[in-house]
Amino acid sequence: MTMDSQQTSDVRPRLSLGPLLYYWPRERVLDFYAEMLETPVEVIYLGETICSKRRQLRPEDYWDLAEQVSAAGKQAVISTLALIESEGELKTLQRLCADRRFLVEANDLGALDFLEGHAFVTGHSINLYNHRTLEFLAKRGLRRWVLPVELGRETARELITRRPEGVECELFAFGRLPLAYSARCFTAYNRGLGKDDCQFCCMDDPDGLTILTQEGDAFLTLNGIQTQSASTHSLLPVLDEVSALGVDVLRISPQSQHTADVIGVFNACLRGELDTAEGTARLAAWAPSGLCDGYWSGAAGYATGPVAVGMPR
Repeated sequence: MTMDSQQTSDVRPRLSLGPLLYYWPRERVLDFYAEMLETPVEVIYLGETICSKRRQLRPEDYWDLAEQVSAAGKQAVISTLALIESEGELKTLQRLCADRRFLVEANDLGALDFLEGHAFVTGHSINLYNHRTLEFLAKRGLRRWVLPVELGRETARELITRRPEGVECELFAFGRLPLAYSARCFTAYNRGLGKDDCQFCCMDDPDGLTILTQEGDAFLTLNGIQTQSASTHSLLPVLDEVSALGVDVLRISPQSQHTADVIGVFNACLRGELDTAEGTARLAAWAPSGLCDGYWSGAAGYATGPVAVGMPR
């Protein structure tokens, strides 16, 4: 049985805070989440999704944070690595999935072997491109999926219309787009270091390292083994459209500055207290390399202006 998207078109999406994609000192991370508990997000994702060498927080720390999130009346979700490369990482994955207190976001299909029969979320790094995959995963316990960022409105509309009953759709709504993962650490390579001797240099760039073209334009952002867009993706200008589609959750990706302000703008627009044009103008002030709508519109390239229409820089 599928859900009729028209039945949910009048329901405004909830807000979520995605997992922290960058490498920050332990105390800064703890302070950040203490601040996030006071924001109107209803779902908070916790866990290391990029690199297992980032060990400022252990699984026990994330579980403790998840307890605090739950106590604050929000849903806590434990996120897993997007790229599993070693036996040690596989064992950590199994351990995270074995803890049944919190919902797990699977960012690598290997997690499904440890989640059989239990509810889970799939992250944007899972290649969920069609309704057949959606139905297959729903039978294995899928409760919410994050649309891969390379997909646009037409695919979103089709998947939402044909999704199995009880399965929610979440969109990556704000943040630098995660574009690719690699076995090589490009942040370390940029410093002339090897991956095994990276000296944890990604901690020097709390929002990733912006790469410029020869003309001096922001092009990409390096974040360890992850490559991101330089411009910041925002779906705020199409808030009414995504709401009408029946999207259940909008994800705000953490950044080192103004995350609470970004959440506040989205929340005010969802509540009808702020116009999306004014909200977008505010967001632009917190996006150093400008705003874009990513792949949502399906347009090629990018344009100039407050919100570039088309793929990110």
